[in-house]
Amino acid sequence: MLTVAGVRFKKAGKIYYFDPDGNELARGAFAIVETSRGLEFGEVVVAPKEVAEEEVIQPLKKVVRTASEEDCQKILENRQKEEEAFDLVLQKIHEHNLEMKLVDVEYTFDRSKIIFYFTADGRVDFRELVKDLATVFRTRIELRQIGVRDEAKMVGGLGPCGRILCCHTFLGEFEPVSIRMAKDQNLSLNPTKISGVCGRLMCCLRYESDAYELARAENRASKQAKGEMPVIAEKKSE
Repeated sequence: MLTVAGVRFKKAGKIYYFDPDGNELARGAFAIVETSRGLEFGEVVVAPKEVAEEEVIQPLKKVVRTASEEDCQKILENRQKEEEAFDLVLQKIHEHNLEMKLVDVEYTFDRSKIIFYFTADGRVDFRELVKDLATVFRTRIELRQIGVRDEAKMVGGLGPCGRILCCHTFLGEFEPVSIRMAKDQNLSLNPTKISGVCGRLMCCLRYESDAYELARAENRASKQAKGEMPVIAEKKSE
């Protein structure tokens, strides 16, 4: 068994496990942790607990320390810099006449890298843009193309139900959603009725999918027991 703590770096983002390394961590606290791109600031969403070794991807990186007031202040400064960078990059994209939509800007905690998230219909040659941005920001630049679902998760908005998007509030990861789920729930197959603001099938179609599958299985078993439905033997694959 290993002792781990769950840390999240973005609102409704994926939860990553870290070795508490003796630090006293409570849920809701903030911590500085080691990551593949250096030190990062995150929120502890799972207090230290024991899990089986096979549930963790090794090697397990460590929590460096609980966040100090200086760390929190640095994050606020980073957020301000991100807003300023967003406006500047919009201008640069226009100057380079690139067919891309800027979605979000993120500074790493130590400001060693700045990441620009964007959407585009196809591939974009942004090499000249990167050179221009490197001259302006004097740090490592990364442009990362994302999909429409990730864009909705970052930007947020209201779903057809009138509530804030699930992906923006609590869904840590996207799960596969199929048109079969809508059919099983006797929902309208009109794309405008079962699609979210991202234009893809709504994530909530999956919420009750398992319950419908279980209900159908129980219904079939009940009919077979009553002789109302023939029992069809499954053909074994050779």
